[in-house]
Amino acid sequence: MKNLWQYILSKLNQHSVVYLLTVLEHKGSSPGRQGFKMVISNNDEIYGSIGGGVMEFNLVELCKELLKKKDYKPFIKRQIHKGTIVDGSGMICSGEQTIAFYPITQNNLETIKNLIGIYSSNKSGVLSISPSNFSFSAEKDLNNKFKFTLISENEWSYEELINKKDIIYIIGAGHVGLATSKLMSDLGFYVILLDNREQLNTFEKNLKANEKRIIDYADVASHIPESNSAYIGIMTNKYTDDKLVLSKLLGKSYKYIGVLGSDSKLKLMMEVLEKEGLSVTELEKVHAPIGMTISSQTPQEIAVSIAAEIISIRNKQ
Repeated sequence: MKNLWQYILSKLNQHSVVYLLTVLEHKGSSPGRQGFKMVISNNDEIYGSIGGGVMEFNLVELCKELLKKKDYKPFIKRQIHKGTIVDGSGMICSGEQTIAFYPITQNNLETIKNLIGIYSSNKSGVLSISPSNFSFSAEKDLNNKFKFTLISENEWSYEELINKKDIIYIIGAGHVGLATSKLMSDLGFYVILLDNREQLNTFEKNLKANEKRIIDYADVASHIPESNSAYIGIMTNKYTDDKLVLSKLLGKSYKYIGVLGSDSKLKLMMEVLEKEGLSVTELEKVHAPIGMTISSQTPQEIAVSIAAEIISIRNKQ
């Protein structure tokens, strides 16, 4: 995303005007997902994508005409991917998407600079777009990644969290924890690694974790604040530690909790925790065994199964 804002800045520095296309909302199997962005400049250059195909080609051509005519005004356009119907995109993949067309001019220069700056500060903020507004605030936050409100074609608003990383807490710094840290970091997550063992080789070798802490598992809850953007993978080296950590986190508000282990081990753990008085409803929310079923065997394959399950859950929001 940072590169997109830098591309826009380079065009503004050349005193060009560009159209920023943003997918405000999508439904069904639309090729463009909420938050997808694309930039069309007045020398016919294109950066990014809002889904591709004939739909994208037609919208790019529309922007080129608007730029030639110097027709600089924000508007939205609905695309229905069901062939030749009203608002149809010409695609047959089904689904819908609503796209904002916003001309970025010298008036937006400071906002673009502020958007670029947020990445180097390792902070987050909210981009706001409406027919009369294109702004960014590092002081705002959202409960979810996106917020779109549509009243009419001339009255709508869109907000998007910028540079707000989801956090994954990996509890257990063994070989699976190492592989999972690498993959989740590459996927853009902020990785926090927790373990209770000193001088562990795989803990020291883990260079992908943003934070690494040696803790007492009895105090694990104090290291993991409740958050709807927090994902937790429990993969300690002992059944008793898995059980202890899970018992301390159950009943708190997190996006995802998963526990590594065999079906028989985890079935026993859940039965014991239930007998100890933990809520059946809360136990049923735990992903145990952790990850999608892909017959994974190596630490790297297990990490892929964990990442796939977490991405599936994140992208449903």
